[in-house]
Amino acid sequence: MSKPTIAVVGASSNRNKFGNKCVRAYALKGYDVFPIHPRDEAVEGFKVYRSVADVPVPELDRISIYLPPTIGLQALPDIARKPAREVWFNPGADAPEVLAKARELGMNVIAACSIVDIGVSPYTLP
Repeated sequence: MSKPTIAVVGASSNRNKFGNKCVRAYALKGYDVFPIHPRDEAVEGFKVYRSVADVPVPELDRISIYLPPTIGLQALPDIARKPAREVWFNPGADAPEVLAKARELGMNVIAACSIVDIGVSPYTLP
């Protein structure tokens, strides 16, 4: 059986940011992690993709979003093009207008911390 997959939109090479903590937490839990960032080349040793559409799997189990609402709104049409079972909007990325647009685009929207959902406290990651 293949490993579950997650794209982290707003991944960061800064270990203090939640976009980085998410990459590390999901890697610890055995996921295939696909960081998404417009400029970084790698995050925590994982190849970075410019867009969710560039991720080399036909469907993702999860997409976890760490973008400010104004950028999140702009990114939603691109994110919607990649089939995903769940799309997580983490605190700070979960503005009502973003969630409404994501639902309008047909996403299975979950507004909660995706790190906590897999049993990891982001505050315990070094």
